[in-house]
Amino acid sequence: MTSRPDLEAETTTSAVPASENTAPEELTNTRKVFVRTYGCQMNVYDSERMTDVLAPEGFKATDDMEDADLVILNTCHIREKAAEKVYSELGRIRKVKEARSKSGKEMMVGVAGCVAQAEGEEISRRAPIVDLVVGPQSYHQLPELLSKARQGSKIVETEFDIDAKFNHLSANAEKPVLKRPPSAFLTVQEGCDKFCTFCVVPYTRGAEVSRSVAQIVTEAERMASAGVREVTLLGQNVNAFHGEAQDGTTWGLGKLLRRLSEIDGLDRLRYTTSHPRDMDDDLIDAHRDLKTLMPYLHLPVQSGSDKILKSMNRRHTRDDYFRLIDRIREATPDIALSGDFIVGFPGETDQDFEDTMDLIRRVEYGSAFSFKYSQRPGTPGATMDDQVPEDLKSERLAQLQALVSEQQKAFNASRLGMTCDVLLEKKGRNPGQLVGKSPWLQPVQLDAPESLIGSVQAVEIVEIGPNSLFGRLNAGQDERDDAGAIQAKAG
Repeated sequence: MTSRPDLEAETTTSAVPASENTAPEELTNTRKVFVRTYGCQMNVYDSERMTDVLAPEGFKATDDMEDADLVILNTCHIREKAAEKVYSELGRIRKVKEARSKSGKEMMVGVAGCVAQAEGEEISRRAPIVDLVVGPQSYHQLPELLSKARQGSKIVETEFDIDAKFNHLSANAEKPVLKRPPSAFLTVQEGCDKFCTFCVVPYTRGAEVSRSVAQIVTEAERMASAGVREVTLLGQNVNAFHGEAQDGTTWGLGKLLRRLSEIDGLDRLRYTTSHPRDMDDDLIDAHRDLKTLMPYLHLPVQSGSDKILKSMNRRHTRDDYFRLIDRIREATPDIALSGDFIVGFPGETDQDFEDTMDLIRRVEYGSAFSFKYSQRPGTPGATMDDQVPEDLKSERLAQLQALVSEQQKAFNASRLGMTCDVLLEKKGRNPGQLVGKSPWLQPVQLDAPESLIGSVQAVEIVEIGPNSLFGRLNAGQDERDDAGAIQAKAG
């Protein structure tokens, strides 16, 4: 499995918007649900689907935990000590639950996601306030499980029934919806068969399973009709997608992207995260052929050392990766490449680390995500000899991040003076400011009327910030190249 861009980010808190499937009259006397989402984009998608599932039961999302009748922690197990962070949060929730109980108000507590899958019964034992534990493949059963929990049962549901979840999502996708944000996630594949020695995902998400083409198209059409202009396809190994089509054939990701590009109103497509071994010719050709497929690719390599790659069970070499990058850039010269790097994997020597730095210099990334190796219980890496000292990991990580930062600044600087299509997604911090995304996934800030949210506009990049681009609306809407950039006019 390859880690997604924000998979190892610090815990984030968000309440998912009220379900689009809930009619206003159903919300008159609703109960409220607070969902705290940790980790990756797939968890964000899963949290949104949880609120969809709960809406017919009378639940509306809230940003205020103290006002919630149901609190769900949707957890991620990638970070070191992830389970302990969940137990710490449950300690804080216990106090809120006790305060509500004193005033005669119910609060049920659920733990979902990958920590739920990994810990199971241990969560109920260590945190008695938890009413139900639900693995990432079982959240479609939330209404039934909540009903059982209200009757006094302690629920632990961690079966790997991915097909059942996908079937439920497909049925839900046929319901009419209200307006959605301009950009949305859509899970097309889950699980992992790669068994990298540092990764817990095969044990928490199960084997690779792909949704059917019809299920995905139906949900994407529903999103487009609700105002979504950009869809990011998600999977633990999204480019290993092998979905069944209506004629019984199996489609790869390239063919799926071609079908989705035909949907009216869906102007942009992205996908994450990919494994180098699953990047086939058809998918590379899709980057060349589809204007809707944005010129950005997150393709983690993890290490530049063949010895470490073998120890990680990545099953590709650094030269394999170089050849793949060459093919991708030949098809899409202006593509922005992103990667993941783990420093300090067991046995990593100074030369192994230098091999990684050399790979980064040669590839020249537009962005990258890097982490110190942390031992994940139950994975082969956790028991390997030659664990690297923490201070050496920190030193190497600082060097690597400095190099990546230089490359990111250089890539961003190359956009200065360019006019490109920007999807305007939301209001900015300042009055009259909007924030959007460039084709290369860079945040772009500009002054524009709120009425333009949800539209794709030609924007001239006039300034480069540390983490964002700054632009201004450009009236010229022609002469775009295949990457969505508009060539400067002479004179």
